[in-house]
Amino acid sequence: MSPVRLNGSTSGYSELSAPAVAGNNTITLPTGAGSANQLLKNGATAGSLAFGTATEDASGNLAFNSGYGSSAVAYGCRAWVNFNGTGTIAIRSSGNVSSITDNSQGEYTVNFTTAMVDANYSFAVSGSKLTDHAIHAGGRLAPTTSSLRIRFVDLTVYADVDYVSVAIFR
Repeated sequence: MSPVRLNGSTSGYSELSAPAVAGNNTITLPTGAGSANQLLKNGATAGSLAFGTATEDASGNLAFNSGYGSSAVAYGCRAWVNFNGTGTIAIRSSGNVSSITDNSQGEYTVNFTTAMVDANYSFAVSGSKLTDHAIHAGGRLAPTTSSLRIRFVDLTVYADVDYVSVAIFR
């Protein structure tokens, strides 16, 4: 199938091409032009596009309505990880985390794939150990742009934990 080419008014063009698969694909555009800074999204019917309420403001911040009645800037999770903190340390699943360093009993470093813009981020840490004791978690050293060092205490001693979850927000 030939692509559809839309020529620019002065130079250049935009081109639409169909995938090389069997069958037909129909995309229906919205009837209106939408509002400034709106995004196109898949509508209620597959192949039907609609304007979404998520917007990008003039500063490049993503904003959306999460059911609070108005749009507000969204502060996303910049990195997260779920890992096994006992025996051979192993990442179960992650986003923007390149590796975990096992520093010592109950102490780990979460290393970021892409560095944070600065070290002024917030983090949430949780861990569970298959015991009846309370596990306390927290930052070990000041955060850096490339990593976060965390530790766990079981009663009064540092302890490796079975399930570790860390989320970084900025």
